[in-house]
Amino acid sequence: MNGNDRADGAAKRMWTAIILLLAIVFVLIVGNEIRTALATAGKGPEKTPASDAAASAGAQAPTTAVPKPKPDLSQVPDGPEGEAIKYGYRLMNETNTLLPDYVGNDLSCSSCHAGGGMDDTSPYLGVAAVFPQYISRSGKVLTLEDRINGCFMRSMNGKPLPYNSDEMRAMVAYLTFISEGVPIGIKERPWIVKNRVEAYRDMTAPNLDEGKKLYEQACAACHGQNGEGTGPTTGPALWGDRSFNIGAGIARIGTMAGYIKRNMPLGQMGGIKQGELTDEQAVNLAAYILSHDRPDFAPKGKDWPNGDAPDDAAYITDAEREKGFDPSSAPWYKGYAERAIEAAKSAKSGAGQKR
Repeated sequence: MNGNDRADGAAKRMWTAIILLLAIVFVLIVGNEIRTALATAGKGPEKTPASDAAASAGAQAPTTAVPKPKPDLSQVPDGPEGEAIKYGYRLMNETNTLLPDYVGNDLSCSSCHAGGGMDDTSPYLGVAAVFPQYISRSGKVLTLEDRINGCFMRSMNGKPLPYNSDEMRAMVAYLTFISEGVPIGIKERPWIVKNRVEAYRDMTAPNLDEGKKLYEQACAACHGQNGEGTGPTTGPALWGDRSFNIGAGIARIGTMAGYIKRNMPLGQMGGIKQGELTDEQAVNLAAYILSHDRPDFAPKGKDWPNGDAPDDAAYITDAEREKGFDPSSAPWYKGYAERAIEAAKSAKSGAGQKR
């Protein structure tokens, strides 16, 4: 055997060894895969942190079958969190007295949301679960803090609370507490009934004489003969300098009428019980209340910046004016409260000139 033959033999033995080694590795890999498959058979897919999170999210998916929360203030936790919740509850009921620098009238949160938002009159229950939320009036997504400050600036005709203040934190803590058990992102809260009456669209004009009669019969005892009010929770001011401004949601005819029909009077007044008014009577009463002067809201023109203001918006927006909206051709309920303010200004101006 010459040198070349010996070299060829060595090469063949080397390749044979390599092939044998690869075969062994292949068998080991396949065997391991088979053992793993057999070991996990019947156990379902492997769990990972991501899959656990997805399963948890699925279990907490928003549903309209969620029961109405029944918060109990006697069950608040001990310590700073509990103190914040209890302070938040006080702030809801005594807003104007505890925060006089931020409230510009005689109203409190409970003036509209009875019992700190735990009663059936426009309840707050679950509100912390629906924010952040897109609000068409603002044309953007608002946080719960934004929404709270909207009420301070509009319904209470005041100034926004600092977002990092103890008071804001307390109010958020309280609203979060009374929202426990409601899934984050829930689309509908079955216990929330909209305060709306749409009958105004079928009326060519409101009957202010009937509205005045109903007011004197069923409202004046608590809200005052001249709408001045008797207290933030006993009977808040309905017009005048100490009432809500034109930017408040309740300054809309349909919203005011809906609130009246569903919630007023609190007891039997003048022979009228809660819920007994017809839709048309509620509209006439709302129109009478909103026909009076009230504080303006300077940035009101910036509302509904996308041009989607409701048909009973209390004022004409900048977006509508830019599109060429003609107020003179609008139905009576469009910009109703704004016209009342303008009429009051004209009357005051005329009275001043006569002097």
